Amino acid sequence: MGPAALLGAATAAAPSAAAAQAPAQTRANAHAPAPDAVMPGKGITVQPLKSSLAEEAFQTLLVSRALEKLGYTVLPMKDLEPATEHLAIANGDATFMANHWRLLHQDFYRNSGGDARLVRFGPYAQGAVQGYLIDRKTAEAHHITRLDQLRDPAIARLFDTDGDGRADLTGCNPGWGCEGAIEHHLDAYQLRSTVTHRQGSYTALMADTMSRFKQGKPILYYTWTPYWVSAVLRPGADVVWLQVPFSASKDGTTDTQQPNGKNYGFAADQEEIVANRDFIQRNPAAAKLFEVMRLPISDINAQNLRMNDGANTERDIARHTDGWIRAHQAQFDGWIAQARAAGP
Repeated sequence: MGPAALLGAATAAAPSAAAAQAPAQTRANAHAPAPDAVMPGKGITVQPLKSSLAEEAFQTLLVSRALEKLGYTVLPMKDLEPATEHLAIANGDATFMANHWRLLHQDFYRNSGGDARLVRFGPYAQGAVQGYLIDRKTAEAHHITRLDQLRDPAIARLFDTDGDGRADLTGCNPGWGCEGAIEHHLDAYQLRSTVTHRQGSYTALMADTMSRFKQGKPILYYTWTPYWVSAVLRPGADVVWLQVPFSASKDGTTDTQQPNGKNYGFAADQEEIVANRDFIQRNPAAAKLFEVMRLPISDINAQNLRMNDGANTERDIARHTDGWIRAHQAQFDGWIAQARAAGP
């Protein structure tokens, strides 16, 4: 049974009438350990964070469920943009985030105090990729395979959506890690005069991009996985990745070429759990939990697609999370056992 099927099975069962009256993230008693179980987190309150992306709730809530099993009181997750997330955790205003990209968010981590104030655990989800794509029809018609071909004004005009003669790249929200990477690439590949980085609400911009695709118009956008976009605009079928002429990372040292020899401008990355160092030093059970948790990228993609298809309420996400736990109960219980064995 694949990840989409597992999540689908989890959403098929409607919650009970009593459960329907309770907020999804506060039904902790349904996930509480047995009275005689070891509860190293008893009496300790935890504050999780995520970014403004609703699609980060699933992997964050899975960590919260596991912490609840250890007896921690887990508050509903709060939304902050990545730079502020890291700073809030470093300052002790929050406890953890489950969506730290090790390479993409390196500056946020370092600028918030780095290892002196934070601890990274991972990989939580391995195989995260990102880059630039265009529709396959335009790529084949004009033999476009590389991002730097957009230096040609004639090529750039193909992706002009507002009539100014420049290509319009659907890009990242201000404050996201990918914003800085894209801005750096526009300079490194000499694209400033021919490409506009469209920013705002990524979800709204991608809705417009997909509408253009359905109308048969050329599209140019940035995306990443785990996320639902690549399940709708399928690389290799509907769209194609653009390569870059050379590695141009912000740190000036990272080689972004993939093992297969292709270079999409971003190194393969991984999502990690980042937590407040003082909390970790006082809570070895939570530290062990964060160390051993693993979530396949394919399962995150499947859950994110369900959200895009309409199952995107807080209650839906809670059912997806609980369904994943039931489908992987032995693995989940193993995490809890290892955490309890680590000490109080």
